[in-house]
Amino acid sequence: MEFKVLIIDFGSQYTQLIARRVRELNIYCEIFSFNNLPKNILEYSAVILSGSPFSVHSKNAPKIDITKIKGKVPILGICYGAQFLADYYGGQVGKSSTREYGRAKLNIHDTKNLLYGFKNNTQVWMSHADTINKLPSNSEKLASTEDVKNAAFKFKSEHTFAIQFHPEVYHTTYGIKLLENFLVKISKIRQTWTPDSFVKMTVQKIKDKIKKDKVILGLSGGVDSSVAAILIKNAIGDNLICIFVNNGLLRKGEFESVLNQYENMGLNIIGVDRSKQFLDNLKGVTDPEEKRKVIGNTFIDVFDEEAKKIKNAKWLAQGTIYPDVIESKSIKGPSATIKSHHNVGGLPDFMKLKIIEPLRMLFKDEVRRVGKTLKIDDSVLGRHPFPGPGLGIRILGDITSEKVSLLQEVDSIFINSLKEEGLYNSIWQAGAILLPVQSVGVMGDERTYERCIVLRAVSSTDGMTADWINLPYEFLQKVSNKIINNVVGVNRVVYDISSKPPSTIEWE
Repeated sequence: MEFKVLIIDFGSQYTQLIARRVRELNIYCEIFSFNNLPKNILEYSAVILSGSPFSVHSKNAPKIDITKIKGKVPILGICYGAQFLADYYGGQVGKSSTREYGRAKLNIHDTKNLLYGFKNNTQVWMSHADTINKLPSNSEKLASTEDVKNAAFKFKSEHTFAIQFHPEVYHTTYGIKLLENFLVKISKIRQTWTPDSFVKMTVQKIKDKIKKDKVILGLSGGVDSSVAAILIKNAIGDNLICIFVNNGLLRKGEFESVLNQYENMGLNIIGVDRSKQFLDNLKGVTDPEEKRKVIGNTFIDVFDEEAKKIKNAKWLAQGTIYPDVIESKSIKGPSATIKSHHNVGGLPDFMKLKIIEPLRMLFKDEVRRVGKTLKIDDSVLGRHPFPGPGLGIRILGDITSEKVSLLQEVDSIFINSLKEEGLYNSIWQAGAILLPVQSVGVMGDERTYERCIVLRAVSSTDGMTADWINLPYEFLQKVSNKIINNVVGVNRVVYDISSKPPSTIEWE
């Protein structure tokens, strides 16, 4: 029996965090928007209803026909999910007397099931403006707080539970325990979803889907495409043909070094240098979204051309991962598109290849764990993420070969300095950004009017959120001097101390 959990997303900022916590329990889960639910909903072992920025009384409040699953599959409603259950079955939901955000202490009324192992006054995290004033019929209270009289409840004689706090956030002390109680003790789900099981399942699925067709994979040198390549290679062997395209926006010397790296991994790889084609297509383009689209469309043109040279090539594989999907389109109901990713959204009609994305539902840290199971070298798995559009979105404004060369030199100095100082492996992602401004400087008693560079280094787990790294002042001073002294055309270096949110990791 395949165990899997369905998370119904009503638009909460925490939905992906729910998924991460479930997977930390070695249980597979999938997120579907409330307005695009799977047809086979009763095949899931449990259902979690997420929070939402909406009130259940809002005109556009997200809703589902809960009668199709209630009492048939174990359900856990979180925050809005709890309020939705209460309102749907005759309870009363109204505005809180005070907006309830942050820490609260839980008073336990029943420790037999969902709150098994909890202690009184344990800390939970609240984030809601509405509250459940009256429980629905045929339900009973499980817990309360000083300000929330119905902080948790369950429906009698069935495994339907509701909580007004967020177990998925770090600040809820027994949050992971609650999820484990619901999924393992109550829903009887076996904790079998591990990197090893993912590899075995995915390799078999690829074999069944691809059969004897040939697959083209666009390699980038990064973690995602590398793991995708080895997964597919394990399934279909030499029927995987990898293509590494030099789009003219790679790091210094990267085209040659990556080709060599992949040959040592036993992959069948073709190197294609299309630097001029990409740069010509980007000429005069300054809008970030337009840049991404131009680069994405050019990649498609290149792969379409290369695919025609390979007999029986019917599939295009991509290293798409979950954060790419989340940021590119609103898969979670009322969320907003942050930015498009060139490897998300399908292929144009003229391209006769079908897409296969074996990592599409994984977060970056999960991809790395899968890579370790596949015995991929740490030098590959430990590499910082690098955007698909490359330096094209780290050069603000129009892109020229002169600007690319300049930024490649700066980036090389910065990344190599991090490695030399032993800082590289403690950083999630680092890079340099070229600003579309010039500033006055003084060099050798002469006035200069040259370019400004931004250095960026962040810590993260999966790229969904990120904090800036507090690099040592001495290091920043040293690397700044080295850049200005060695890269002609730069006379100012600044350091970005913005976190995500509210900023993104890349500037474009």
